[in-house]
Amino acid sequence: MTHIKPKIIRQIFVLLLIILTGSLIFIEIRPYLTGVLGALTFYILLRNLMKKLTSNYKWKRSLAAITLLLGSFVIILIPLGGFGLILGNKISDVARNSAKVIHALKDLIENLETKIGVDINAQIDTQAVTTFLSGRLQNVAGSTFNMFIAIGLMYFILYFMLINREKIRQSFTDYIPMSAKNIDDIGREVQSMVKSNAIGIPLVALAQGIVALIGFIIFSIEDPIFWFAITTIGSLIPFVGISIGIVPVFLLTLSQGDTFQAWGILIYGTAIVGATDNLLRLYILKKIDNVHPLITLIGVLVGVPLFGFIGVIFGPLLVSVFIVLLKIYKAEYGN
Repeated sequence: MTHIKPKIIRQIFVLLLIILTGSLIFIEIRPYLTGVLGALTFYILLRNLMKKLTSNYKWKRSLAAITLLLGSFVIILIPLGGFGLILGNKISDVARNSAKVIHALKDLIENLETKIGVDINAQIDTQAVTTFLSGRLQNVAGSTFNMFIAIGLMYFILYFMLINREKIRQSFTDYIPMSAKNIDDIGREVQSMVKSNAIGIPLVALAQGIVALIGFIIFSIEDPIFWFAITTIGSLIPFVGISIGIVPVFLLTLSQGDTFQAWGILIYGTAIVGATDNLLRLYILKKIDNVHPLITLIGVLVGVPLFGFIGVIFGPLLVSVFIVLLKIYKAEYGN
């Protein structure tokens, strides 16, 4: 009869305790997980600057860290906060516009039904769709308090990560059960993906939003700044992002009887904004990192339900790390 060694039993018991304790911590901190992930993102983006300030310019670590925190707040968080205020002040307008968009869509479908002889419109419940959208938007507005806590937590963690760079790197080497080479491979993959998703994709989305804003102004679209924000956020999602901003504008404008402006903005959005998307993704993302659009799309679908808005960054990162782990497993144990 084979006996299990007491040391192995103690090891399994300790591992179970670690998993149980870690699960409890994760469950309780999940509403503020965006702060932890945000700290990790900013750390990856700022650590080289931190190294330059402390090594090349001989700044004190605390002064360098505080300077970088203030810089990130002014350059990144204030514009994001402005986006949030624009959208937050327009919550009721979005709900009202969603109903208008659905009614306009039903009108278009009615015209199509007369041509094909199929009753499609009966399957669209305008009230149910509007209620669903309104509820989701109210949930976004109600998460403001958690967002402020997450931002505070993010900067608190980020400060200590920046002033303890060497200890953090050593901790990864000591506690992750992988070879140093594989840890370096994952680190490079994570760094390149974070740069791509935190810098490249937002830059592409912002450029698309600006190009779309020009079109909204040219065709005299009502409330162009709001639709600029919607288009910019939608552009973060590959393949379907632009339509989130352009198609509702087309339907609303068409329902108001402005046929020329409606078709004008649709053609402009499809041709000009769509071309901008292709050119900028080809240029900017190739410069930063060659991320396949399918990885970004699947990552967004996975990341946003898990992490909230920051899942746009960490969803693709999660998918990429999964692929890297498969490659490492195949390299070490495939034979």
